[in-house]
Amino acid sequence: MAMYTIYKHCPVFRNEQITLRPVLEEDAPGLLNCYADQKAVPLFNADNCNGDTFYYPTAERMKQALDFWRYSYDTEQFVRMTIIWNPTNEIIGSVEMFNRGEAPGYGVHGVLRIDVMSVYEQEEVLNAVLELVQEHFYTEFGVEWIMTKAIHAAAARRAVLTGQGYIPLKEFELSDYYGRVKKEL
Repeated sequence: MAMYTIYKHCPVFRNEQITLRPVLEEDAPGLLNCYADQKAVPLFNADNCNGDTFYYPTAERMKQALDFWRYSYDTEQFVRMTIIWNPTNEIIGSVEMFNRGEAPGYGVHGVLRIDVMSVYEQEEVLNAVLELVQEHFYTEFGVEWIMTKAIHAAAARRAVLTGQGYIPLKEFELSDYYGRVKKEL
């Protein structure tokens, strides 16, 4: 098990546009808007998720996902955080992160999943999420690299990633991944 403090106390991260905070059971209705969004689901990263596509069209299925996310946090498998769009205080999706360990050529790396409603799959939102991730997640998860998936159809996401210094990972064992190494300040 990991020994990172984020698993003992999951903080809240905030900038002007976005708040990332631990997923709560009462987030289910807001998260359902994201996970029942058939335009958004194809952009989600379901690699190594045992067949879960992250399409949750019912309140019951969303609750099951939340229960699993809480269990996974409690057992230090990954951290799932709710994304709140501060201008409207709306829940627009979630992020997940975990330390995946060593990978040849990349050292200790984390895998980041960003799931947002299709109307929020845009530059301003994705940039705000990534700014918080980059400011906090390298340290919180003890990683040198952050990897995230962006399929070809996710044009806005790929553009934002490259603009934020992520590079396409041609030699990574999973396809359509972009990575960014921690920059020393």
